[in-house]
Amino acid sequence: MRKVADDERFAPEPAKDTVRGPYERDRARVLHSAGFRRLAAKTQVHTAGTDDFLRTRLTHSLEVAQIAREMGSRLGCDPDVVDVAGLAHDLGHPPFGHNGEDALDVVAQPCGGFEGNAQTLRVLTRLEAKVEGAGLNLTRASLDATCKYPWLRQPGERKFGAYADDEPVFDWLREGRGPDQKCLEAQVMDWADDVAYSVHDVEDGIFSGFIDVGKLLSDPDERAAFEDAPLAELLADPAFSVLAHYDGSHKAQIALKTFTSHTTGRFVAAAVNATRLKYGFNPLRRYDADLIIPPAERAHCALLKAIAVRYVMRRRGMEPWYEQQRQILTELVEVLSERAPEGLDPVFGPLYKEAADDAARLRVVIDQVACLTDPAAIQWHRELTAKRA
Repeated sequence: MRKVADDERFAPEPAKDTVRGPYERDRARVLHSAGFRRLAAKTQVHTAGTDDFLRTRLTHSLEVAQIAREMGSRLGCDPDVVDVAGLAHDLGHPPFGHNGEDALDVVAQPCGGFEGNAQTLRVLTRLEAKVEGAGLNLTRASLDATCKYPWLRQPGERKFGAYADDEPVFDWLREGRGPDQKCLEAQVMDWADDVAYSVHDVEDGIFSGFIDVGKLLSDPDERAAFEDAPLAELLADPAFSVLAHYDGSHKAQIALKTFTSHTTGRFVAAAVNATRLKYGFNPLRRYDADLIIPPAERAHCALLKAIAVRYVMRRRGMEPWYEQQRQILTELVEVLSERAPEGLDPVFGPLYKEAADDAARLRVVIDQVACLTDPAAIQWHRELTAKRA
């Protein structure tokens, strides 16, 4: 078997200057991509554009990249590879976050479903405009680092990393690796993602007034919702308990930011220390090691996610808007399928004409809808359904 080169690209490119390394180029390609810019108007927790303070997919991705880069560097990973993974990991997410992902998965069943991570690979290797037939044409190491779920869709499985028609490039980047093997950089990115959205979603929820730490501390009924989680330990943490008095003042915001940095640092340090304890202190990268996350930190991270879900994402009164989001995307796919190829962007119209069958044509329409920002999806839906009526 030939030796697989981590810095190899799927499509050959002319030789370039040696001032920048291949992974530095990868990072620049993601930062300058259209898909990365669109993340500024895509939902993280709150619908993008509804508040100028709260996080979007763009700010989340920058935070994931920062956490991953620091953690990866401490382990010996190439810092640019983990940075690329953090910056790129959400490029495939559609409008309206995970709610939009679920809606598109339903309508995309005839072409193999929809999954944000599989869509990320598609954006990086096919849809972004950089190299003909190869998207951004990132190196093997950088693409592999973005793969949270390095397998094709399996029966009964919701999470997967590649669609069937992207199998050639997926097989290339995974050459020589088992179906359930994740490189260390992908594991670092995955934990950085968990840390970022669990801690930051709680931060945003407290800032917005949706999470009342004082009530959580004092109301037994509220605490009962988390009876199987390590809530007592979280409530006993001075950095968290002081937030019972959060009032939005400058002093209170300092306390909130202290909780965020304290908790993020603890989660990162625990994983780095546990991994070093098992694998030693030589540089670790690619398939040299697996990231070790202590059970206590994993449980605390899951608890913060559960708090954000209960008080922010599933808060009372939001379901009508969530249902409307799903309707917007479902109807967009329907009306664009009727109007294609003329109703599609100039990028997707030719792809629709070249598609071999109905499933491939549907996939192009799904690609079109998935790339839209939240405001663009709302505007397209308003205009196209008005014409339809």
